[in-house]
Amino acid sequence: MDAPTELFQQHRPRLLGLAYRMLGTQADAEDVLHDAWLRWHAQDQAGLDDAEAWLVTVTTRLALDRLRHAKVEREHYTGPWLPEPLVEPEAQPDSQAEQAQTLTHSFLLMLERLSPEERAAFLLREVFDYSHAEAASILGITEESCRQRSHRAKQRLREERVRFSANTQTQRRLLERFALALRRPSEENLRALLSEDAIQVADGGGLVAATLRPLLGSERITRLYLQIHKHEQGHDIRRDLRVVNGEPALLTWVDGQLTTVVWIECDGERITALHALRNPQKLARLAAVTKSPAGSSLH
Repeated sequence: MDAPTELFQQHRPRLLGLAYRMLGTQADAEDVLHDAWLRWHAQDQAGLDDAEAWLVTVTTRLALDRLRHAKVEREHYTGPWLPEPLVEPEAQPDSQAEQAQTLTHSFLLMLERLSPEERAAFLLREVFDYSHAEAASILGITEESCRQRSHRAKQRLREERVRFSANTQTQRRLLERFALALRRPSEENLRALLSEDAIQVADGGGLVAATLRPLLGSERITRLYLQIHKHEQGHDIRRDLRVVNGEPALLTWVDGQLTTVVWIECDGERITALHALRNPQKLARLAAVTKSPAGSSLH
């Protein structure tokens, strides 16, 4: 490995973590890194004072341009849009718990509420710990503009934060109960797990069956899962709890194929939201590194 390639690889986990948080999909993040690598390879590196600053700047600006286009595309996406799981181990170098939490499904969904410019400023300042002056230089704007964007982002995230916060142990406990209820679902055992105003959001990307609009209310969500159970009859159904993006998630395999990943929000006692990722394109990477669980799983 030559010196430029080695240096790029040294910074790759940080660059991929930044691009992924910007875009919400690993595929787009890797495309950004590929473009950054091509520019890095063509750059006269002997004249660079700070290689990391150059790479972060190029990666951020490429991701920002791609996110602007993605925002337009997502307006025409079939049904709700959910982030793609991050499955590459070296893409998660964060050792601090607080920073690792910014890779979670819940956090990525909150970031979707921000404009591309606010998202970039917020991530550079609050997650990657650049000063306002450094972040402004990376973004090519004034320090005051950077401060304003970061401040607006923090305000919006406070307003849009999940309705309740719960630790991962509570999420896992409720997911376990939910998975067991799905073995022999009834209106009684499902509604006992759901808050009355619970919401279900599913992303099928127009490629597989999924609700095209969020379902609101425990009654409607219960009817949905009772219907799903009927369609599962005659198939080999296996469910398993895994940690995906730092949060407990329920994975479902149908006849050996990964078809659904579900994350939840809860109030400590009941499930307040279910996010069901069913788009096979977004599940492909996760399916490639996981296997259908053994017979001891929640099936």
